[in-house]
Amino acid sequence: MSKITHVILTGGVGSRLWPLSRKSRPKQYLAIFGGKSLFEMTAERNNAFANNLIVVGSIDNCHLSKEILTSCNTEYLDVVEAVPRNTAAAIAFAAFASQPDDILIVTPSDHIIEGAEAYKQAIDEAVEKAANGYIVTFGVHPTKPETGYGYIEHKGDEVLSFREKPNQVTAQEFIDRGNFLWNSGMFCFKASVLLDELKTYQPEVYEKSLAAWNASPDGKLDEELSLQIPSISIDYAVMERSKKIRVVPAMFKWSDLGSFDSVYDYLKKMGHSVDENGNMVIGTDNYTAFLGLENTIFVHTPTANLILHKEHSQEVKNIYSQLEKYKSKLID
Repeated sequence: MSKITHVILTGGVGSRLWPLSRKSRPKQYLAIFGGKSLFEMTAERNNAFANNLIVVGSIDNCHLSKEILTSCNTEYLDVVEAVPRNTAAAIAFAAFASQPDDILIVTPSDHIIEGAEAYKQAIDEAVEKAANGYIVTFGVHPTKPETGYGYIEHKGDEVLSFREKPNQVTAQEFIDRGNFLWNSGMFCFKASVLLDELKTYQPEVYEKSLAAWNASPDGKLDEELSLQIPSISIDYAVMERSKKIRVVPAMFKWSDLGSFDSVYDYLKKMGHSVDENGNMVIGTDNYTAFLGLENTIFVHTPTANLILHKEHSQEVKNIYSQLEKYKSKLID
């Protein structure tokens, strides 16, 4: 009988949440969301639906996953990537670690989801479709013309197209047309179905990933073999090409908390202090005064501070890129 496995993808450094998010402790491991990390919340959220858990992470953060799951007494299979090779390979490793008929629910580790009943309905629908041989993606009904997300054009549960992150004008057009969903980056499928489609559309990714997996019986992947795997997302590798794709238009509230504007909105909703002009302080209880500023976020850490207007949240990644270019220790 097939099992349901929850697969958590923990890659990514959260560059748009610098300086809170660093290579040594990316955003998914920061316990700033009601005293819990996004990773812990993700694991807890899917306990009710899954028989077992697979965590696909990097050699740099696997100890952080272990620290949290051990404290929660949660058993799991650890797949440790020596080098990041994007989501197609990461998901393939989880499928290789499963039985062919096992149904995998794949989620990133850094999302906020609200609405337990709506989430359960979406999972139940996706599992049913996966059992019938489909690869399911979860689309979230957009609440604003967001430029930081990809979009799914759909008709019912049929996917008409995947769209890249749009500019503001295009995002508004998507909202106005009414048949576009935010691409959540969550998936559900039988292990064998996903691997068959990957083998069909990206045979090199399949073969090189399989070679790396077979050479790593303990789940710790070899760096030399891993570097031979083409780095490509599951969207490009399979989702945009397969004829077996279906979408579940989900009704739960969702955010990837990928930028400070989304963190601001979430923290404000949770009762975090905001002054009369919409200014917020994150990371310190020190008295902070804002003069002549509105909707400004002040982010404090012991080694770096960030001051930004909420509307410029997407640009934080440019600061991170500059620091990375000059090999600054401020991103470590």
